[in-house]
Amino acid sequence: MPRRLPPLTALPAFDAAARHLSFTKAAAELNLTHGAISRAVRNLEERLGIRLFERGTRFVRLTPAGAAYAAEVGAALDRIGAATIVATASRSAGVLNVSTSDGFAGRWLVPRLHRFHRENRDIDVRLSTSGVHADFIRDGVDVAIRYGAGGYEGAVSEFLAEEDVSPVCSPELLHGEHPLRQPSDLRHHRLIHHDFRIDWAMWLQRAGLGDIDPNSGVRFDSAGYAVEAAVQGEGVLLGRSALVSADLAAGRLVRPFDLALESRWKYYVVYPDGALRQRKVKAFRDWLFSEMAASQKDEQQTPRARQA
Repeated sequence: MPRRLPPLTALPAFDAAARHLSFTKAAAELNLTHGAISRAVRNLEERLGIRLFERGTRFVRLTPAGAAYAAEVGAALDRIGAATIVATASRSAGVLNVSTSDGFAGRWLVPRLHRFHRENRDIDVRLSTSGVHADFIRDGVDVAIRYGAGGYEGAVSEFLAEEDVSPVCSPELLHGEHPLRQPSDLRHHRLIHHDFRIDWAMWLQRAGLGDIDPNSGVRFDSAGYAVEAAVQGEGVLLGRSALVSADLAAGRLVRPFDLALESRWKYYVVYPDGALRQRKVKAFRDWLFSEMAASQKDEQQTPRARQA
């Protein structure tokens, strides 16, 4: 026998109005309009065939039938909420879904992730690097690391790090037939392109090198491939600091020149409002900030290339 159910979408509105004895406060809690709450309650009353509220000029109060119904509806919604927590326990307890770009994941996050796992053995990180901004609810994402202008609608956005862009290359290019000693030496080397936000045309213009074609060279869609090409001595990459920091620290790459351009894009840690109440999200967020601070300190201590 099918259940006899009221319009289920009206129940949260009725429950909030009953708890607050105010349609205005119920609307604020549910992020709806006063009119939407009023229509939902009236629809519920019509379906039930009873009055749930007495309405006055400056007040609303529950009828006896409304008070009895509100107690049962509130308890039922509490049970549904508890069941939802139990149903998602495996996800909320130990699996952390992180969305970020392929470049940031491969060149910065993954090489450091073992340190997070060492400190948080009960949390399993699952990375999504589709390149598309994930929807926290639809895609089940807990936290995202995004590179952009910030201010992501419907979520908390915390500034993580600035970034600069400068030429980087294999130490091998500091020697040989055409050693890199000054920016004008770039005319003897292949340019490696990756990021469209700050390109070689900008850097060459700032360096006063109008006789070098900024579009020449090899181009990669993947930041990982672009950095690897530079490590292998295929040319000179205009590298984003966060994506080349590990290779600079390890000596696989060097900065042959001091001129760097500041990017107007920055890194942000983004997560749903209230997500820090979950230990796994707060642990990962705090670790990101700590690790980024350590990375930037190492970056400052990395010496510039010494010329032969």
